[in-house]
Amino acid sequence: MHVLDRRTALSIPPIWRLAFRPFFLCASLYALVAIPLWVMAWSGLLADWQPSGGWLAWHRHEMLFGFASAIVAGFLLTAVQTWTGQPGLSGTRLMMLAGLWLAARLGWLFGLAPLLLIPLDFSFLLAVTALMGRMLWVARQKRNYPIVLVLSLLAAANALLLAGLALGDDELQRRGVLAGLWLVATLMGLIGGRVIPFFTQRGLGRLNAVKPWAWLEIALLLGTGLIAALYASGVALQAQPLLAPLFLVVAGGHLLRLARWYDPGIWRVPLLWSLHLAMLWLVVATLGLALWHAGLLASFSPALHGLTMGAMSGLIVAMLARVTLGHTGRPLQLPAGMAWALVLFNLGCVARVFVYPLWPLAGLWLATIGWSLALAIYAWRYVPMLITARVDGHPG
Repeated sequence: MHVLDRRTALSIPPIWRLAFRPFFLCASLYALVAIPLWVMAWSGLLADWQPSGGWLAWHRHEMLFGFASAIVAGFLLTAVQTWTGQPGLSGTRLMMLAGLWLAARLGWLFGLAPLLLIPLDFSFLLAVTALMGRMLWVARQKRNYPIVLVLSLLAAANALLLAGLALGDDELQRRGVLAGLWLVATLMGLIGGRVIPFFTQRGLGRLNAVKPWAWLEIALLLGTGLIAALYASGVALQAQPLLAPLFLVVAGGHLLRLARWYDPGIWRVPLLWSLHLAMLWLVVATLGLALWHAGLLASFSPALHGLTMGAMSGLIVAMLARVTLGHTGRPLQLPAGMAWALVLFNLGCVARVFVYPLWPLAGLWLATIGWSLALAIYAWRYVPMLITARVDGHPG
């Protein structure tokens, strides 16, 4: 692999050596603060403080285009070094990209005028897409071109939401964020389909990873992409019985793939069962939305939070736990307390999806406690890893 000169690479402060470091650090700390802040606002405790667009607009934008997009950027801009053999983003350029992300987060939170906030916020995903596209194009990595396409569409979904913010149009904002969520689900399917069978094979010492079925991978990619398009157009915002079969088929496809990956040995390894559970939450969420479209559920909110908290954020926390260990030169063994963090996080998801509809206040606070404790444990154990050099002395 062609990498930076070793001496040059080691002269960069550790936090700026690879993209996963600042983005995993900042995004996890931001999420640790953002959810309790939202619950306090929802409870009426922050009536005198309004972020750009109001608290609801802030919450739905920031958990996707603030938190999740930063993790996506950190993961992809680190992985692309391995995929292409080119040096990953580091040093001053990485510092500038992270500064752009942080400026947009502060702009949203402290009510920056839309005229300034919109170009600031939009620029981040645009920059990430351009960086990924350039590195993949130079290496002619055609296998990974779909990732650039999904990133481009994710930036477009953010543009749709930001247009809604500028116009004061709530429906446009909902279309943008829901389309964006399903584009992230598309990335989850694409990346998860590659790494989860591999991680399972390596983690359990099996001889071979489960081989993907190309037709199933393509069908899931197209199915989740179609759902994103239906939300972007506004068609899926209201319950539509004709859409129920699409959601049902996508749920069934993900369940079939998950069943093929399954090995009873995963329950001995938190780094594995947490990944599998996150993909199971994707099945639960998609099935719930199929039932809502069919008129069998009164509200789509529990299913939506099964997607946002259970699947998206659950996969993020699981990947944070594993990727940070691997890229800092450590054995793939969870530090003390992190297995409990993964348990608490999933219990919080259960509270948000299944307890909240019956007892809203209790369900919301239980979900918040599970979320906050999990991310606090991650910060306690992993922040030192992210800000210090690799333990094996290698760059990165």
